[in-house]
Amino acid sequence: MADTRREHVLEAARDAFVELGLEGASLREIARRAGYTPGALYSYFTSKEAVYGALLGESLQRLNAAVAAAPWPPDAAGQLRTKALAFFNFYLEHPRDLDLGFYLYRGLQPRGLNKSLNDELNASLLQALAPCGQALLDLGLDSEAALTETTALFAHMTGVLLLGHTGRIRLFAQRPPDLMERYLQQLLARMPRAGARKRGKR
Repeated sequence: MADTRREHVLEAARDAFVELGLEGASLREIARRAGYTPGALYSYFTSKEAVYGALLGESLQRLNAAVAAAPWPPDAAGQLRTKALAFFNFYLEHPRDLDLGFYLYRGLQPRGLNKSLNDELNASLLQALAPCGQALLDLGLDSEAALTETTALFAHMTGVLLLGHTGRIRLFAQRPPDLMERYLQQLLARMPRAGARKRGKR
C-alpha cells in the first residue's frame, strides 16, 4: 500500500477506535471513513485487529524513538530519571497513543491479537523500558530486584497517566508530573549507593 494511502487508512482507523473502541469498530467502518471499499482494505489488512496492530506498532516505534532521543547522563541516577521521564512524557503529551494501548482490555484479559503479534508488540514496549532497567542494575540492584522495580515504575507511570487522562486525578487535587517526580525521588532514595557505578554516555 502506498505510504500516503496507508497513513490515511490508519488515521481513519484511529478515529474509529477512539469513537467506537476496538470491539465496536469494524473494517467496513474503517473503510467507509477512509473513503475506500472494504475489499480494497482486505488487500492490505486481513482484519481490524491487523489494523490495530499496525497502529500500535507505529505508536511504540515513536515511543522508543522518544526514549532513545533523551540524553544519556554519565551517572546511573541521571539515566534513570531521564529515560523514565522520556517514557512518561511521551504518553503525557500524546494521550491518543495512551488510549491505543488499552483498547483491547476488558477486565484483565487482552483480546483481539494473535500471540505472535502480541509478543512482538510487548517486546517493543519492553525495549522502551530497557534503559530504566539497565540504570537500576547500574545503581546496584541485582537482576531480580531491577525487574521488580522496573515493573513497579511502569505500573506507577501508567496509573498516573490514566488518572490524568481520564480526569480522575482532579479528585485528589494532584498533577501527573508532580506525582511522577515524587516517585522518582523515592525510587532513587532507596537505591544501594555502594553498588552504583557510572556509565559513559551512549
